[in-house]
Amino acid sequence: MNIRLFVTVFIALVVFFAAGLFFYFSRSPSRQKNQIPSQAQDINPNQPKTMKITSPNFENNADIPPKYTCDGKNINPELEISEVPAEAKSLAMIMDDPDAPAAGGFVHWVIFNIDPALQDIKENSSPENSAEGTNSAGRTGYTGPCPPTGTHRYFFKLYALDAEISLDSSARREDVEKAMAGHILGQTKLIGLYKRQ
Repeated sequence: MNIRLFVTVFIALVVFFAAGLFFYFSRSPSRQKNQIPSQAQDINPNQPKTMKITSPNFENNADIPPKYTCDGKNINPELEISEVPAEAKSLAMIMDDPDAPAAGGFVHWVIFNIDPALQDIKENSSPENSAEGTNSAGRTGYTGPCPPTGTHRYFFKLYALDAEISLDSSARREDVEKAMAGHILGQTKLIGLYKRQ
């Protein structure tokens, strides 16, 4: 190989190598930026958990079985509670129907001073040592769905509080909501649907 050919090949290799390095380093930041974080980076052990309320009797945004309505036994469904904030001193729950024709909807169940360690509310029962308020039917305790027409939504709204509520069985939704103001640590909801046949 003559000298001129050797120099030409050498220069070509140097240029090719330099171009490769330039391309690699010019794209490196974007490659790093779009990398999927490692498991250690992705998990934050101190991230707060989200409180949940579910039911084994129906899924969220699904039909409530007639058993729990005015067309059945008119008893409360079973409800399961999880991920309650550790600082909670009590729980409160309000079940209402915002689709009812009455102003402000229809309140089906008001219950408060529930033990925050409670994991479920059994069917046809209220938690021990809790307090039940007055619903829109003028009764204490649970009154099941009974929509006059169409499909209505029923919200089981659960609240974690940093204190207990000093109210009695005459308390209505508005009284409980007023007492909870400034004491809510977390809240969640379960929605059931019902239409009379």
